Amino acid sequence: MRIFVMMIFSCFMVMTLSSQAHVKWLSWEDALQRNQKEKRKILVDVYTNWCGWCKKMDKTTFSDEKIAEYVNANYYPVKFNAEQREDIIFNNKIYKYVGSFGRKGYHELAFEIMRGKLSYPTAVFIDENLSVIQPISGFQDALKFEMIMIFFAENYYKTVPWNKFVIAFQKGNLINSNDPKSVQPKVQTVKN
Repeated sequence: MRIFVMMIFSCFMVMTLSSQAHVKWLSWEDALQRNQKEKRKILVDVYTNWCGWCKKMDKTTFSDEKIAEYVNANYYPVKFNAEQREDIIFNNKIYKYVGSFGRKGYHELAFEIMRGKLSYPTAVFIDENLSVIQPISGFQDALKFEMIMIFFAENYYKTVPWNKFVIAFQKGNLINSNDPKSVQPKVQTVKN
């Protein structure tokens, strides 16, 4: 009986641990190499070690099973410390750490992909050709981040204004990202 209880407990623990989703973060080098073989957008989580909201986003948003599965399937996710001191080669350019007197420094690549606004956390969406689509700064809960990642991954950002996308998403009206009419709210006729 004791062995049977231990076996059940072991199976339960294995199932619980395996069902906990997590984003499979890549290094810049790995993401860029994979992108050469199979084109995919890159999601960069720009953070610092001292940022409390960054840690909260890791524990909540990026630990959400739905978020983790979608990110892993649709992006090459990169976790990027904006204060790291190692050089990075991106788009055939070398980016370096920039020190500062009396303050912490920053990495030139973080400054560039965040378009000069160093705010943490920031999720930066980069297209398949390594051009920045848009940085989104600040903590995002799982629901809002789900909308944001779908908006960019499925190319809605190319044809649909964000506010119309949000309305369609909330009503469950997302059909085809290539057809902007598919995310328009349904029109009701009024009889006179």
